[in-house]
Amino acid sequence: MPARLTFIAIAAFWLTMNVLLWRAEFGVHSGETPVPIELIWRKILTAPDASSLSVYQNRDRMGYCEFATSIGQEMAAVDTDKPPPEGLVTRAGYQIHLAGNVALDNFTNRIKFDGRVQFSSTRAWREVNFKISSRTTAVEIHSVATNNLVHLKITSAGAVLEKNLTFAELQNPNTLLRALVGNFADSLFSMMDLPDIASTSTAQKLAWRASRTRVKIGTEAVPVYRIETDFLGHPILMDVSTLGEILRVELPGNISARIDEWSKP
Repeated sequence: MPARLTFIAIAAFWLTMNVLLWRAEFGVHSGETPVPIELIWRKILTAPDASSLSVYQNRDRMGYCEFATSIGQEMAAVDTDKPPPEGLVTRAGYQIHLAGNVALDNFTNRIKFDGRVQFSSTRAWREVNFKISSRTTAVEIHSVATNNLVHLKITSAGAVLEKNLTFAELQNPNTLLRALVGNFADSLFSMMDLPDIASTSTAQKLAWRASRTRVKIGTEAVPVYRIETDFLGHPILMDVSTLGEILRVELPGNISARIDEWSKP
């Protein structure tokens, strides 16, 4: 159980760190209109509404998550009849918050997660805090950009393990997982339907593609921004509304998160 929680936490953090770098890259997806990654990133960070998503594996609902921004929280407190205060972003920068819980396999208790990422007013990340926990185990991750280190803390059955990892170590998921959970990494990647990466010695650079397209939600076709990449031969996809709300996320292992309206007739 501690090893699996550690894997989930590290995988989530590793993916987050790659997402933080996506602004430097953009590409073309056949049949769709390419857009700069920077445009979508700005939309997400300034989304006025929270994104509430149900999480599924295959067709089975396994939990929920909510994604919110500090801009949305500030706007919710502002009188709608008045313009937003000047200097809102330059005073506090940006912040995103992800929270929720899921049930994995036949676990008797749910896994909870809660994470925050803080950015400067220029949208450069400054600090990451992430915690994933079950009834018996908790994994906490903290990193400050200027330190070039990630602090990992695992608490299980009264025992505490703490470790500092460099950004270079985080770039290679194979090296990182084996350092933390040993050979158990093989079964974890099998669970996620990912190939054996025992021979992987270098980090896989994620090539992000961004475009504007249309998808059907309910009975209507609506415009969305789409972000795509591939991880170990498996696609990762995110659809974002034109206002920055996250509508759908597709991950390896047939895991997805989407708004409830997505599947309504």
